[in-house]
Amino acid sequence: MHNIDLILTLTGGFVAALTFGYITQRIGISPIIGYLLAGIVVSPHTPGFNADPELAEQLAEIGVILLMFGVGLQFHFKELLAVKRIAVPGAIVQSLTATALSAVILHWLGWGWPAGIVFGLAVSVASTVVLIRVLADNGDLHTVTGHISVGWLVMEDLFTIFVLVLLPAIFGAAATGGELALGLGEVSKATGWATLKIGALVAFTFIVGGWVIPRLLTAIAKTGSRELFTLAVLAIALGIAVGSAKVFGVSMALGAFLAGMVVGRSDFSLRAATEALPMRDAFAVLFFVSVGMLFDWSSLLENPLLVIATMVVILIGKPAAALAIVILMRYPLRVALSVSIVLAQIGEFSFILATMSRQLNIIPESATNTLVASAILSITLNPLTYRLIPRIERGTERLFPWFVRWVNRRASGGLAGEAAAAHPVNSDKQRAIVVGYGPVGQIVARLLRENEFDLTIVELNVDTVQRLKAEGVPVVYGDATRIDTLMQAGVPDAKALVLSASSIKDGREVVRQVRELNPDIRILARTAYLRELEALRDVGADGIFSGEGEVALAITEHILRDFGATPEQIDRERERVHRELFPAQKTK
Repeated sequence: MHNIDLILTLTGGFVAALTFGYITQRIGISPIIGYLLAGIVVSPHTPGFNADPELAEQLAEIGVILLMFGVGLQFHFKELLAVKRIAVPGAIVQSLTATALSAVILHWLGWGWPAGIVFGLAVSVASTVVLIRVLADNGDLHTVTGHISVGWLVMEDLFTIFVLVLLPAIFGAAATGGELALGLGEVSKATGWATLKIGALVAFTFIVGGWVIPRLLTAIAKTGSRELFTLAVLAIALGIAVGSAKVFGVSMALGAFLAGMVVGRSDFSLRAATEALPMRDAFAVLFFVSVGMLFDWSSLLENPLLVIATMVVILIGKPAAALAIVILMRYPLRVALSVSIVLAQIGEFSFILATMSRQLNIIPESATNTLVASAILSITLNPLTYRLIPRIERGTERLFPWFVRWVNRRASGGLAGEAAAAHPVNSDKQRAIVVGYGPVGQIVARLLRENEFDLTIVELNVDTVQRLKAEGVPVVYGDATRIDTLMQAGVPDAKALVLSASSIKDGREVVRQVRELNPDIRILARTAYLRELEALRDVGADGIFSGEGEVALAITEHILRDFGATPEQIDRERERVHRELFPAQKTK
């Protein structure tokens, strides 16, 4: 029966998540809301199909591990350092403001201080998924606003990870209801001991793992097996996560985050992100579904003031603190409004923190219901509110013109410095990308460099990638059929892309995605067979060169020359054969 329950829980959860995720996506709001609604629908608190909450929660733990691994994989110190002047103090002050405000309000509603503080910490952190989605949809991800917001959120995530490690140490012996069972001295001792264990885990992961993991992945990549590479990345994520809990006594979430950082520092970060983490998305969906299953309408209706108070903190307290900080750090009003509004929501880390707190009996059951309801409301409102920023700015200028002039006048220095850090000066050379570094790719790359092109190579052979990196050649290790690989190679800003390897699988898909990312780019593709010309042309290739066709041309020229044809006759026949074999080649 257990196996049947597992299959039913998985099937019911995925089907409901797909249904509601599709509906929310189509109406223009985050699919996270759909996943939470799916959990509510399949929960024991609603009629109809009921999934097993315990099984769903166990599966969701895998989702947390893979989610944290993905965060670590995409975490780069350079991005944080570029906006450290605003992101570090901003995240700290806003988190403390939201936590303190929540604790005071909840204490007034009858909660204990420990429960109010932990609940406030859960409310203080925004959703990475929602933030990036909102910024990308509005074209602000790669602006100063985007860099500040992402750096800000990275600091919030790191702070939350530290809290996740400390909670079991401090509240492990807590009494039911969340009252703190340790004295101040014992809390300090527990905090120091937890910090020591975190330090040991970090040192072990980066020293030992930093030496072992890249070599292991190199050996796996050389086998050419995509399945083994995917399995290796998943084994690393889960293995280090479990080892961190069993050996070092810290949270599996931290272990997974560190594992992601180690892989992210290697040559395999992009491939791991694009090929080995589809399971992350699937299990992350189950995490949101399991959170939705905890939602109980009756418990919520008994205490509506709790939801109202939480929404006040999320929609007013957090944005007000962020707005003040960004303005004080000498940024324009538009940037301040954008950063404060995009952070006015809660998401995955809030649920992770709330789940652990509930397991430790720190917060009551009603807290989880409140967080789910608040997440649904704030995630729904966030993209809608973000689109109103121009109107909000105009309204502020109309009502308080002196204030807007003062903010923008003193903002020039801060914005200029941050923009320079976030957007380094680009080369004046034209950018080109060569996919594949075989004999043909090497010749094309050499000729492009000699003609003053700024060149990037995309290659899937790990030995070639390591050799090119040692030579200082810009190279991206990854599969060109993956959009993340194309983005990292710089397709949106490139003038030309050469598909130089005749054996590249799914060449049509590469050309199609490149054309979608950059409609103006010139795409030259190589293929082994003449029969593939029309398909490549249909998806947007500008020039296609077939091995069969070029051999036919060479043979024709050789025969004509041997039988005494003049150079003019050879040129005429070459042009005629070329028109027959390669019709309608585009010119720009």
